[in-house]
Amino acid sequence: MNQATISKSFALKGPGLHTGKNTKINFKPAPEGTGVVFVRDDLPGAPMIHVEFAKVLGVTRGTTIGTKEARVHTVEHILSALSAMGVDNVFVHLTASEPPVLDGSAKPYAEAIMSAGLQPQSAPRNYFVVTKRVEYVSDGTTIVAEPSDDFTLDCSIVYDHPLIGSQRFSSVVTPGKYLSDIAPARTFCLDYEIEAIHSKGYGKGGDFTNTVVFSMDKVHAHGGQRFSDEPVRHKMLDIIGDMGILGKPLKGKITSVKSGHLHNINFLKKLVAEHSENSTEEKMSQPEIKIGELIGAVDIQKIIPHRYPFLMIDKVVVTEAAKKAVGYKSVSGNEPFFQGHFPGNPIMPGVLIVEALAQTSCVLLLSRPDLSGKVAYFMGIERAKFRKTVLPGDNLELKIEVLKAKERVGRVKGEAFVGAALVAEAEFTFIIVDK
Repeated sequence: MNQATISKSFALKGPGLHTGKNTKINFKPAPEGTGVVFVRDDLPGAPMIHVEFAKVLGVTRGTTIGTKEARVHTVEHILSALSAMGVDNVFVHLTASEPPVLDGSAKPYAEAIMSAGLQPQSAPRNYFVVTKRVEYVSDGTTIVAEPSDDFTLDCSIVYDHPLIGSQRFSSVVTPGKYLSDIAPARTFCLDYEIEAIHSKGYGKGGDFTNTVVFSMDKVHAHGGQRFSDEPVRHKMLDIIGDMGILGKPLKGKITSVKSGHLHNINFLKKLVAEHSENSTEEKMSQPEIKIGELIGAVDIQKIIPHRYPFLMIDKVVVTEAAKKAVGYKSVSGNEPFFQGHFPGNPIMPGVLIVEALAQTSCVLLLSRPDLSGKVAYFMGIERAKFRKTVLPGDNLELKIEVLKAKERVGRVKGEAFVGAALVAEAEFTFIIVDK
């Protein structure tokens, strides 16, 4: 099965569960290999947060992910819906630090995804496959992972409360099952917890329209309970969301007894540690890059995915690690684009000069060992200028400099020369994603 993104953008808005701040959330399609990326539009530079295990910052009353520049609280409902509905790649733009709680479940998100539809992509889906039994036990909580061809959950909770007690629910996680049996389950709490929750600054956006509150003899919820076992189904919803922190869909059976966000994340640590070599993704044999050494066409193709007739560079020299490089392109009279651009007056298209600059940038960026097997996508081109024509027989010298780089996003400047003459220039913004 291949990766998928959403077919079209969609937006929702409302207050966050804990901050109470009104937030607009906008989901946008993303290229294959991107994963789930939160974008804080309200902060300078709109910092991005890639959903991955290393980005978990907190698990109090929800799961928080972030970086030095930004964080997003209570991401589990969104990740749950995206994972269960089969969305691999998406940009999630926010105008505040917490997504809208909406009705307290994942149903509005799942229904919006279904309404937008999925767009299949060409890259194969990269699963996290459970290949052996992994057991986590701590403070009365047990979570077990076992091999399975599907993502299956068996969830149990035990509350010393007359209206909850012991509950158990199990299901294979498919979009249909998720929409009908799991996504509608809302967040819940006990009435005597509310004062403590508020005293710690949480729950400012919570009310009976988005939270099921259990007192000793009554259930307080808008419209009543949606399921007689709504609490355990919501726990399952949260587990699916926390499993989404893996950054790839899971194949395996998860059995959970008395879990919560802290235990879910600690379980993931153990699961990842015991499957450190586990991946369906093929590993690339990338050449060792040394400063000042020539990278030829064969090694270029081990670093970037471009191939004839769209490979626009012949060789590259990295002159400063992760900062500067020079690419070279000998423009032959046999280039396929000269057949139509233009007959009797062959001129290299300006957009292909820009593409040659972009490919040189990719080699520079992806030559870092820690980015082996990744792909660079360009998100914007600015200040592009074309100063002279490039003709058959010309030798292009493509000078690249990284202007700004943050983890997986940044900006580069490219200049193309023929001899001493500047023929084209442009600046690019880029994002590094999984292949």
